[in-house]
Amino acid sequence: MRKIVLSILLCSFVAAVSAQISLPKVFGDGMVLQRDIKIPLWGKSTPGALIIAELGNAKATTKADSFGKWMLRLPKFKAGGPYTLKIYEKDKPNEAIVLDEILIGDVWLASGQSNMEWQVQQAKDAGKEIANANFPQVRFLVVDHSKEIKLQPDIASGKWEVCDSSSVKEFSAVAYFFARKIHQDQNVPVGIIQSTWGGTPIEAWTSREMLLTSPITRENTLATDTLTLDRDDLVADSLSWVRIWDIVYNPQNNADNIFTATDYDDADWAEIEMPNVLKDFGIGSYEGMVWLRKIISLPESFAGKDLTVSLGHPEMNYSFYFNGKEICKNVWYSDSTHSYTIPGSLVQQTEENTIAVRVAMLWGGGGLNPPADELYITDGNSSISLAGNWLYKKDLEPSFPKILNYQYYPTVLFNSMINPLIPYGIKGYIWYQGESNAAGAYNYRELFPMLIKDWRQRWQQGNLPFLFVQLANYMERKTLPSESEWAELREAQTLTLTQPNTGMACAIDLGEDNNIHPGNKQEVGRRLALIANKMVYKKDCVAYGPMFHDFQKEEGRIRIHFTNGGSALLTKDGNKVTGFAIAGNDRKFYWAKAEIDGNDIVVYSDEVAEPVAVRYAWADNPECNLVNSEGLPVVPFRTDDWKGITQK
Repeated sequence: MRKIVLSILLCSFVAAVSAQISLPKVFGDGMVLQRDIKIPLWGKSTPGALIIAELGNAKATTKADSFGKWMLRLPKFKAGGPYTLKIYEKDKPNEAIVLDEILIGDVWLASGQSNMEWQVQQAKDAGKEIANANFPQVRFLVVDHSKEIKLQPDIASGKWEVCDSSSVKEFSAVAYFFARKIHQDQNVPVGIIQSTWGGTPIEAWTSREMLLTSPITRENTLATDTLTLDRDDLVADSLSWVRIWDIVYNPQNNADNIFTATDYDDADWAEIEMPNVLKDFGIGSYEGMVWLRKIISLPESFAGKDLTVSLGHPEMNYSFYFNGKEICKNVWYSDSTHSYTIPGSLVQQTEENTIAVRVAMLWGGGGLNPPADELYITDGNSSISLAGNWLYKKDLEPSFPKILNYQYYPTVLFNSMINPLIPYGIKGYIWYQGESNAAGAYNYRELFPMLIKDWRQRWQQGNLPFLFVQLANYMERKTLPSESEWAELREAQTLTLTQPNTGMACAIDLGEDNNIHPGNKQEVGRRLALIANKMVYKKDCVAYGPMFHDFQKEEGRIRIHFTNGGSALLTKDGNKVTGFAIAGNDRKFYWAKAEIDGNDIVVYSDEVAEPVAVRYAWADNPECNLVNSEGLPVVPFRTDDWKGITQK
């Protein structure tokens, strides 16, 4: 038995001694390294080995510890390249790691949930943007999704890519448009490390140590310790998602031939008025594939002609079929319209034609959104509406496996998608998240600064710039002033500007009422870049819209003073000012009249004789139009501090 133990120990020792030098996956060919700082490199090798790194004419050395771990820092570089990086053990120069086409410039970490993850191919004018994406000095590393219950030393996978028309499609749209402008304005290479996951709360991106410092998150974080949860559970959940996407992308059991057929018997299908979305289908919180069918009569003049179908504003992944043939398959992205050509060869001489739509119902969404007048088929001269009575049926394909969504758990994304990146040299962070924390918006006042503090402390590069996007307008517009979780989340984001070296891009005019992922990511990226230009690169420019400073009561009116206003206040559409509400001591808000008076706004209402409080753009999807002369919107605000609906 003793001989066996000694043999095992000897084998382990030999394996350790003969270990080859390695780097984590955050380093690779084509990467961008941060200029003007001592560049950190780290990895593993033979324990005790002398490690040598050479970049251009610069060299740095260090010694691996008893576990084979090592870290060194190369001297500061100015922007430029390309360079070759060579790393090797002194005694094994022939086993060197050699990385080529390395640029020195500015590296930004882009993180958050789906609006940061939303790809260039899903953004407005995607085709044009992709065709024109030729920026060899812009590089992206997209960190693959991974969730872990313990800190990880390396990312699951990821590879640096040069930005061109073939690679740009799957990059974060916000990060790409940000990087493009920074590269053009500053004339330096720009690297983006993209670490994003849609639908995730901020707690998942924060370290366990930081979450335990707050009574808001301490109990939940400790509760995960008592769960019988291990890595196999996380892997199983990920595999369930793989199965879901397989169902979403690929019709199961020949469904695309059966349920699209013109002679299919759909007599037992339920009726639904279209346009309509899941919440109005009457099937509850369903997740799975739903099939829709409709028989339409087309004029004889349509027969044999190429037709155009407009599906208006579909929600989630969908496929459209005409007389049994697939016309389109939309996989999360498209250009700005959902219009497609139906070949004339499919248009029947008879009056009856069959249309079918296969649509994914996910996260409480799915279906065809209003307005009805954008749902039609046309030959270019006349149109036939597709609104009205349709048939639908669920459960025609295999059910989605149950998902436990462990990516929502505290720390699991920090562990595997942030920690392995530390301490890669960066210029700063860009962040777009908050939708998943809206129900707890008041707590976000504490949680968001905690994350910023957490990341900065761990990177040990001081108060690195932290730029973020305020939630855009979204959801149905209310007819009367009301409370709003999203408004309170936006307020929490604004309050975070008290943290040093932070900047916020307001997007209150860029959203869409029926799309939580608005397409105009170009302007979001531009506004983030404007803030970077001013705050980080010290460029003389107007980077912010006006922000509430203070107010004073006048006779039956309230006067609002702003800061960071730019050169003038005006309305975006040239009409009267909208978006203001006013209240008296009864705390009941009424829509208010508002007038521009120099750099101030004077607010009043005939309904409120003695006003005490004013709110602006205080809604999920406010109707507001106040901007500065540079077109940047006034940031939503309120003058009161009355208890909100998310303050427990």
